[in-house]
Amino acid sequence: MTVADRLQVLVAEDHPVYRDGLRAMLAASPGIELVGEAGDGDEAVRMTAELRPDVVLMDLQMPGRNGIDATRAIVTRRPATAVLILTMFEDDESVFNAMRAGARGYLLKDAAGDDLLRAIDTVGHGGAVFGPGVARRLVAFFASGGIGPRAEPFPELTERERQVLDRMARGEGNAIIAARLGISLKTVRNYASTIFDKLMVVSRAEAIVRAREAGLGDPAERR
Repeated sequence: MTVADRLQVLVAEDHPVYRDGLRAMLAASPGIELVGEAGDGDEAVRMTAELRPDVVLMDLQMPGRNGIDATRAIVTRRPATAVLILTMFEDDESVFNAMRAGARGYLLKDAAGDDLLRAIDTVGHGGAVFGPGVARRLVAFFASGGIGPRAEPFPELTERERQVLDRMARGEGNAIIAARLGISLKTVRNYASTIFDKLMVVSRAEAIVRAREAGLGDPAERR
């Protein structure tokens, strides 16, 4: 096999230990060339544009832009690159959000090395791969007539963070949010700061605009 025949792979993973394991496994595979490593979603998008890999191995939970948003950006800007999700999450929301974003594969991080290498080869040559657990979810989805879980806005947020953002979008101040959710005012402020960071906004007003555009904040309940 010549160098030109090898699949070029970019790893997007923020955990150094797991990334080290991937690096060693990919280096031992004659059909793969590791062309880069990204530690967060923003870096993954930028490096994909620069390096033009055949496959991106994408973690879901990373600092900054999460794996779902990074996948969507990569697929939109460079559809020739296949994104293979590698994650510990097998819940319906994560699976279907990844598919909607355009991922060509979805494997759990505990998949055997041979299975991962086969998956890389498959998606790198235009196919699609889903682990056994994910495949069962897809079968159930189509058996039910294609009624899947409703995609939640802002999958990078935790459920509690989404609740706080929803309250913000209703026009409630921090003190009211704290009272309604049964948490301290300081905790609400901490949640707000985290929400701003994850949504990459600089103000409460900007966060509220994005939240309302995504359907949060029931208009009938806004004060």
